[in-house]
Amino acid sequence: MVSALEDLKVVDLTRTLAGPFCTMMLGDMGADVIKIEEPNRGDETRSWTPFWNGEGTQFLTFNRNKRSLSLNLKEKEAVDIVLGLAEKSDVMIESFRAGALERMGLGYDAVREVNPGIVYCSISGYGRTGPMADMPGYDLIIQAYSGLMNLTGDPDGAPMRVGFSLVDLFTGMMAYGSILTALRHREKTGEGQWIDTSLLDGQVATMSYHATGYMGTGVEPKRLGSGHPSLVPYQSFTASDGFFILACGNDGLYQRMCQGIGRSELAEDPQFLTNTDRVEHRSECVETFNEIFSKETVAHWVDLISKAGVPCGPINTVSDVINDPQVAARNMIADMPHPKVPDLRVPASPLKLTKTPPSIRRTPPDLGQDNEDILAESGYDAGQISALREKGVIGK
Repeated sequence: MVSALEDLKVVDLTRTLAGPFCTMMLGDMGADVIKIEEPNRGDETRSWTPFWNGEGTQFLTFNRNKRSLSLNLKEKEAVDIVLGLAEKSDVMIESFRAGALERMGLGYDAVREVNPGIVYCSISGYGRTGPMADMPGYDLIIQAYSGLMNLTGDPDGAPMRVGFSLVDLFTGMMAYGSILTALRHREKTGEGQWIDTSLLDGQVATMSYHATGYMGTGVEPKRLGSGHPSLVPYQSFTASDGFFILACGNDGLYQRMCQGIGRSELAEDPQFLTNTDRVEHRSECVETFNEIFSKETVAHWVDLISKAGVPCGPINTVSDVINDPQVAARNMIADMPHPKVPDLRVPASPLKLTKTPPSIRRTPPDLGQDNEDILAESGYDAGQISALREKGVIGK
């Protein structure tokens, strides 16, 4: 089967999550991704818990369809190797602190000299302009700085981190889309370009209606738990045996929900008649339905409300999701046998294309696993590779 990006060559100088997620998506679509790693410990996520047969599960999650080249970038020979790879590549992506690669001779200007058509993508915490351009950025820090944490959690509780690395993964997807856009531009014009992607930019964009609402009204958005600032009831509710989600996105759905659960009179209650009324009387509406829903099980209410044609559902655990029949039907859990983890399973690519679907061709590599092959492809003979190893330019 044809892979959409099978002729694309990518030099990957990223680590941890945002960049590796981006380059994994490129690899899933057929790109040849060469992951450059520090020789002694490699990508930090190799040593992050939890482990599966001694392998870091975070590394296993984000690094399939890549080859590993371990280089000591403090050595000029290593820099020359990267420049040689960049000269023959389509994309270079990096997540170093601002100025670090420029000092090594691997910044955009230096790479553009050897390959004017390259698409060069930088991922940073705050972007490469502005007063915070030199500061490191991490998912947690940006969740806080961007306002996301202030909007997450119970109304009377402390600001909360979202339960996974949302900022990193969203940034990786932004970088993926930006790279494909830049490649399309190059296809039309022959011009490469520099992409400046930041964790902060992505999260300011995702503030979306919260930010626009504040700028239009001057009212500071507040934490609403699982609730929505503009819709009620649109949140989690408590049944007799657990929690479920109910999403009445308009007045018609609200009315059908009331009829479906046998409480049609609530559709005529003046406090709850329209969504605007329900938002104004949020606490009364939520309290009323929590009292009703506490009398029966999650399954009971989800069945009734779903039959009424109203969006609702259980709040699943991770184990529920992994074993869910809909998830299985969408092929979203992939078997990826690994030399050290024979029964390895990971979340699959969410990209569904009929002619050029993603594929898994390589398991996540050992550190420096492909040193010899990559260097040989670059014109180094066995003696030169051995000398580079002895000098500490490449890993053992």
